[in-house]
Amino acid sequence: MSGDRRVVLVPEGMAGERVDAAMARMFGFSRSRSAELIAEGHVVLDGTPVAKSERVRAGAMLEVEIPVVVDPLAVVPEIVEGIGIIHDDDDIVVIDKPVGVAVHPSPGWRGPTVVGHLAGAGFRIATSGASERQGIVQRLDVGTSGVMVICKSESAYSILKNAFRRREIEKVYHALVQGHPDPHTGTVDAPIGRHPRSDWKFAVMSDGRASVTHYATLEAHRFASLLEIHLETGRTHQIRVHMSALKHPCVGDLTYGADPTLARRVGLERQWLHAVRLGFVHPGTGEPVSYESPYPDDLANALEVVRDAH
Repeated sequence: MSGDRRVVLVPEGMAGERVDAAMARMFGFSRSRSAELIAEGHVVLDGTPVAKSERVRAGAMLEVEIPVVVDPLAVVPEIVEGIGIIHDDDDIVVIDKPVGVAVHPSPGWRGPTVVGHLAGAGFRIATSGASERQGIVQRLDVGTSGVMVICKSESAYSILKNAFRRREIEKVYHALVQGHPDPHTGTVDAPIGRHPRSDWKFAVMSDGRASVTHYATLEAHRFASLLEIHLETGRTHQIRVHMSALKHPCVGDLTYGADPTLARRVGLERQWLHAVRLGFVHPGTGEPVSYESPYPDDLANALEVVRDAH
């Protein structure tokens, strides 16, 4: 992205100085910032890119392009293909989130976001919450698809935020996991915390946060089982971590120990995990509501492969 462009002629008094030192004196940059701009190819001396150790001569034309610094948490309005609107009223909007879309911006994410799509589509979202996640009362991982709710009114935000905190929301997922959990129906009550050796992973940790997952087997096949999962808590990667801890990771979830051969066989490039149903008391009407999302094509196709395996 282009930004501020500055062009100067090197004065006599700076002849022979290193480019980074000359830049620091002429533009007021630090030496380290000057070196960064040179390394990134934003500095040209007499029409030629330079190295920071090169020396300048009097009268040479020094051109510096100062790129715009993009705030990684800024919401960028853009229409995101694949996001479906399940329900929309004055208080809430319920969406069907596709895989590969984050809920809101974060420092390590450069892809599309739910809040960016809603801004691009003209939705008015509640202003409660941090600027990059206003109106957000729940999240789904980038690699997890399915139904989620975003608040449009401030009252809805307050009511649903508290309902999630008090565990009054029905959150139902379907997961295709490797093997056959024993027992077929059960509860995993195991605290989850940051993985000790991987900042981007989580694990069952004795000093982690309380995490409770209820599961029931819907279908048992040769290589895998389709589970219905009810979340009592909502920790990051909770289902994936708990299923991995049971030695039955979600099919396709290579991060948490899934078999890559099986993932290729069923054609998956992400974990088989989908938020199928979300139920709660509507914050505007006070009536119970429930919204559902069908399996996307990649998950439906993978399930058919497993069903057909003999």
